[in-house]
Amino acid sequence: MKKSEKTKGVVRSSSPPQHDQIAEMQRKIQLLEGDRTTFYESSQSNMKKNTEFIHQLRLENKRLYKQLAEGDEHIIKAFHNKGLEKESYRNMSRKTALTTLDQKLLSKRKRLNAFKHTTQTCQRRLEELTMEYHRMKPEGTGGAQSTDAMEESLTYPGKLDSLEAEVLKHGEELYSLQAMNNDAQLSKEAAKAELHHLEELLSKERKERDRIIASSRKKIEESKAQAEKVDRRTQRAPVQPDEVSSEVHRGTTRMAVEEEEKAIFTFEEAFRRIKEATGVTDIQEIVECFISQKERHVHLENLKGENEQVLQQLKEQKQLLNQQFQDMKYSGEAKLSGDQQMLEDCEQQLQTQQQRCDTAKETLDWLLKTLSTIRGGVKHLAEKLQHITLCEDAVAEEVSPDSDEFVLELMTECELKLQLLQEELRGKDLAAIMKEMEEEEFYVSIEEKLPPYNTRVKLPEDQKDQRPLDLSNNEDESEEDDDADIISREAVKNQSQMIVDLSKSKKKPWNKKKGKF
Repeated sequence: MKKSEKTKGVVRSSSPPQHDQIAEMQRKIQLLEGDRTTFYESSQSNMKKNTEFIHQLRLENKRLYKQLAEGDEHIIKAFHNKGLEKESYRNMSRKTALTTLDQKLLSKRKRLNAFKHTTQTCQRRLEELTMEYHRMKPEGTGGAQSTDAMEESLTYPGKLDSLEAEVLKHGEELYSLQAMNNDAQLSKEAAKAELHHLEELLSKERKERDRIIASSRKKIEESKAQAEKVDRRTQRAPVQPDEVSSEVHRGTTRMAVEEEEKAIFTFEEAFRRIKEATGVTDIQEIVECFISQKERHVHLENLKGENEQVLQQLKEQKQLLNQQFQDMKYSGEAKLSGDQQMLEDCEQQLQTQQQRCDTAKETLDWLLKTLSTIRGGVKHLAEKLQHITLCEDAVAEEVSPDSDEFVLELMTECELKLQLLQEELRGKDLAAIMKEMEEEEFYVSIEEKLPPYNTRVKLPEDQKDQRPLDLSNNEDESEEDDDADIISREAVKNQSQMIVDLSKSKKKPWNKKKGKF
């Protein structure tokens, strides 16, 4: 009896803690189930919101990239008139394209300087020839070298215009590439600053993540310890219910038994629902499932933070792109106004140079015409004075007819011949000499127009001299016969003029135009 009383006391003393444990476990299970449901719903809603937000960010990113591409079109327009060269620059980086254009611009500038130097040399040569021409103009001299130089100078304005246009074009390309380089430098600096900011954020996030992982590990260890305690208690529970039930059947009231059965049923029902929801049968697995859900919650929180960071980066990128777009817009307008001003200045310079070129061309044409006239006149004068011979001392060395000194030598020779002719004609009757020259020219022209079969035999000089001596004795005797046979000079002129007119009317030769000097 004593032993049974002792056992009853033990059972009665141990039964209240079991009810407390069961109620505590039920409360924990209900709390865990509520937390799981709440966490699942919140995680699903957060995932949906994050998905929609990511979709919106992608659309916004596409729009910004499109806007950036439209902004780059303004830069590409710098090469719109390059044709195939634009494709070669497309494959280059901005720095490489800028270097290439700098090299081309330097080479073009060197060529332009060389052409300018050549032009200045030719202009100086032209001025020298003009001065020499004005100096030699009273004497009627000229040079073929000045003519060649002037003809060559006519081609320089076109070359200068083409080179100036090419230099202006390369200058515009250089200006656009410098603007592109400045934009690239600004983008590079902004990217460096953003990278530094991201590195700082990454270090902070890494520290925060390490702290969260350490705290999570600590919580997991505590949860595992609590789960082990609960498992031990549940393992002890199957041994104690028999004693409790026997004790209840023996000494407890019916109400207590019903409450205990109801609590057990509630506990079993909750455990069954947890097993159906989680698909596990062990309490340790349930604890691990809740721990994994907690880790998943932490992971989702991290994803949310990363998405917020990406959103912040995209917003900053959007602001940067908008700023770049505004800068490019205003710089493009300033560049356009500067280019228009430069174009107006270049057009004004072109008009001035064109006027100078036209004036120089007119002067050059007049000089060329005058020089050709002087050259022809000197040659014609030399042909007229060809019958006059000079002494050997006065005759200069022979010069090539194609050289520039030929005209000078010819003019000097003509001057000497004219001086000699003037000395010969000094003190003579010029009117009689002119009349004899006209008659001689007339007879020569008649003889040239006579047919070839009408020839005259010229007597030697000795016979001409002896003939008057031989016939002097018989002059009086044959005077009457000679007077009857001789035709007067006027009759000869009339007959020859008639012959010339008849030959002209029959032959009708073609007229050949000759230059008048």
